[in-house]
Amino acid sequence: MLAAAEGVDLARLLLDLLIVLFVARLAAELAEQLRIPAVLGEIGAGILIGPSALGWIELTGERGVSLGIIAEIGVLLLLLQVGMEMDITELRKVGKASMLVAVIGVALPFAGGAIAGVAMGEATKTAIFLGAALTATSVGITARVFGDLRALATTEARIVLGAAVADDVLGLVILTVVVKVVTGGSVGFMTVASTLGLAIGFLLLTGAFGLMFVPRILDIIHRRASSGATTVVAALVLTLGFAELADAAKLAFIIGAFMAGLALGESDHHERMTRDLGAIGNILIPVFFVQIGINADIGAMMKPSVLGLAAVLTVTGILGKVAAAFGAFGTRTDKLLIGLGMIPRGEVGLIFASIGLANGVLDKDLYGALLVVVLVTTVMTPPLLRLRIGRTAGTDPSADDGDAMPEPVDGWIDVADGEARLRGVPPVSATVPIALRMAGLLPMTRPGMSLLDWFGEHRNAPLVWAPIDTKAFLMLLRSGDLEVWRFLEVTAVLERALPEMARSMARKRSDMRDLDPLSSLRFPIVEAVRELALNEFRQDDELVLAALAMDVCDESPGTQCASDLAVRLGRVAEADRIASLVGDAHLLRDGTGDAHVLEGPEILQLATHLASPAHARRAYTLARAIGDLPRRRQDTLTERFGLVQEALDHPELTGSDATNLAAARMQAAQRLAVGDATVERLSHAPAAYLLAHDPTELARQARLVEPLPRSGSVRVAVSPDPEPNLWLVDIACRDSPGLLGHLAAVLSEQGLNVISAAIATWPDGAVLDTFTCRAVDRPSPRQLAEAMEASLRKPLQTHATHGLKMEFDNGLLPWHTVCLVRGPDQPGALQAITAAFAASRVIVHSARVSSSHGHITDRFSVSDRLGRKLDQAAMDRTRASLDAVQPRRRRRFGASR
Repeated sequence: MLAAAEGVDLARLLLDLLIVLFVARLAAELAEQLRIPAVLGEIGAGILIGPSALGWIELTGERGVSLGIIAEIGVLLLLLQVGMEMDITELRKVGKASMLVAVIGVALPFAGGAIAGVAMGEATKTAIFLGAALTATSVGITARVFGDLRALATTEARIVLGAAVADDVLGLVILTVVVKVVTGGSVGFMTVASTLGLAIGFLLLTGAFGLMFVPRILDIIHRRASSGATTVVAALVLTLGFAELADAAKLAFIIGAFMAGLALGESDHHERMTRDLGAIGNILIPVFFVQIGINADIGAMMKPSVLGLAAVLTVTGILGKVAAAFGAFGTRTDKLLIGLGMIPRGEVGLIFASIGLANGVLDKDLYGALLVVVLVTTVMTPPLLRLRIGRTAGTDPSADDGDAMPEPVDGWIDVADGEARLRGVPPVSATVPIALRMAGLLPMTRPGMSLLDWFGEHRNAPLVWAPIDTKAFLMLLRSGDLEVWRFLEVTAVLERALPEMARSMARKRSDMRDLDPLSSLRFPIVEAVRELALNEFRQDDELVLAALAMDVCDESPGTQCASDLAVRLGRVAEADRIASLVGDAHLLRDGTGDAHVLEGPEILQLATHLASPAHARRAYTLARAIGDLPRRRQDTLTERFGLVQEALDHPELTGSDATNLAAARMQAAQRLAVGDATVERLSHAPAAYLLAHDPTELARQARLVEPLPRSGSVRVAVSPDPEPNLWLVDIACRDSPGLLGHLAAVLSEQGLNVISAAIATWPDGAVLDTFTCRAVDRPSPRQLAEAMEASLRKPLQTHATHGLKMEFDNGLLPWHTVCLVRGPDQPGALQAITAAFAASRVIVHSARVSSSHGHITDRFSVSDRLGRKLDQAAMDRTRASLDAVQPRRRRRFGASR
């Protein structure tokens, strides 16, 4: 209502925002796939949907004002991110070479752009603004290329990135001064001097206050707040406050956001703030870049005069940045590579252009020319860097260990004054242990130049992971410090020694669904396990490695990837156990969708599979750590684990010679059995059958099977169940096609309501089926046996049924497939189901039949004839067999289904 009252079409604004966000994300993803900076994709998306092309979005009237405000918030968050990502320690340590490169790289393009503007007939203010727009270097694009080529640790990369850091600060100061000057009155010495003094004073005062007090303020808020989100909101409030102070000082508000970012980056809570505020930024920042494209006039940009001006500015900017490399004189570096790394303009250059257009300093033609400069320099730099690095790489220096020395007694790394340096010249084979040692010293100790130079020189060396390295690696995993993984990524150690981790980090970085800018450096399952089982996490290497495998094998969650990772880390002996932990965690978790699985035989089967309380506890911890579960499923998982633990800890199910529950039950039954043949029969009984009965029942049933009945003969024994009107009907015979269907049909004809069933088969063809049936009077074993023998001599008959549906699940039980049959309760339903199993050659191991309010829910534990879980083809055959005995329904217009 308020929006309507002020003349803003809220519905149209929301539609515009929907279009902008969708197209921006799609274009950014496409650009990343083509290895083009995402920002160019977002600008291209703006051009596509703007007036120059499709015309879906027009920044005119109230619509333009509203979308423009969102874009302004986006650019504020962009500068906040730039400030938070800038390491004050690194800024202080920017060397002489980097600082000279930065100063020259700002001064020459500024002067060249201003002179070119005047020469092209532009006003003095406009010429100054054009020169200022050429000063900023995009650190992100250059860093990405150096990282792709494993060259981030080289001296050239460090000089370029250090210069870009200083370049950002100088560029923002120039932006603040130039905007104040060109939007004011006349351009004079006093105006420039006073504005420069004001900008520097603002930077010094806000910087001092921010670094001294903001981290303390956030600590107090964090300690007293009941929610972690309060700290993040406070950080955003401080950012807006700094922006307001900058605006009150007649400076660009984004300089305030940048200074707030510097202060927040020094807080102990910067990771949480980077994640949460970065997520907001990932939504709103693209609006700013899309707006730049919408504002672009392609027609104006194609004018010869505009293209000519863009060409002059591009050449001027490139020459100024390449010439800046002379600031690295005195260093043994590739000066041309440094110069090429300084070429790309990016976010700050676009901010210059946008502010110039908004303040009327630039017209559409000049705005288009600057946009061309940014696009051209951004696109041309990556291939030029790749070409230059490829040419200068030459022979891999790692191939020559001629200067290598024996390891000093105190190790390769010497720490002094918070900086790590190399002692001597290590061999290439020491790369992994030195990298892990240095990573363990972070963040209190910074890597020195000699150490980084050594990593850069050997960036292409093939690395081999030694088993002894795993101990240090596990310590790093337990620390959970993001700076560790950033260092190992920068030095390209992970990519060469642990490619699974490097690929996982790259996948997360390119995931368009993930709004967390630090997600690529996180291993959430490892972190969750650390919180859930802190004491075990400190001691249990297998648990830690299983959690890591679940993190890095997210595209192939099978156990083979976990086993391969364990072998790569030198844990060959533990590889199978680590892989089984991963598989069993998924098994426990997958079963939480069906509470019916929390029953006797299935729980005992699962307990036998898990084998020990310690392994079950590990698998349960991993299952919880995989991700958030709805409360109901989490309760089911905890209940299921409790039942498994109870089964594993039950004193009656353990024995000195038993290795698992099934073996314990078999041994107990053998002690009760009479005769060697019965004992032998029990020793070959299926594990699922042993788990479905107590030892007394097993001994009784084994006696019924021995000696093995002849073909066509059936033995039946009936015993009372503790519950009234329930009877245990044990049936021993030889296996034959459709056997279960024949038996179920006879029980139905005799008026016995089957509640559950357990089926056991032996390799010699022996079958022992136990049915729990409901009946008022005790069934006659002799009558049942005669009826079943008669039924076996006839073809299996089935009653027509309808509405029965089968569902299969291979994830609920370790050995068997669970088949759930639902439908209306009707005569012959169980007979039809078992006939379908027989027709598709499916073996039934246990069954539970239930009926409620005229609806049945029957659950069967089944396998193929080799004891394996059913594949999709077997499932389809079984469904088709069941459908074959159900009458086909007619469609509304008479066509058969």
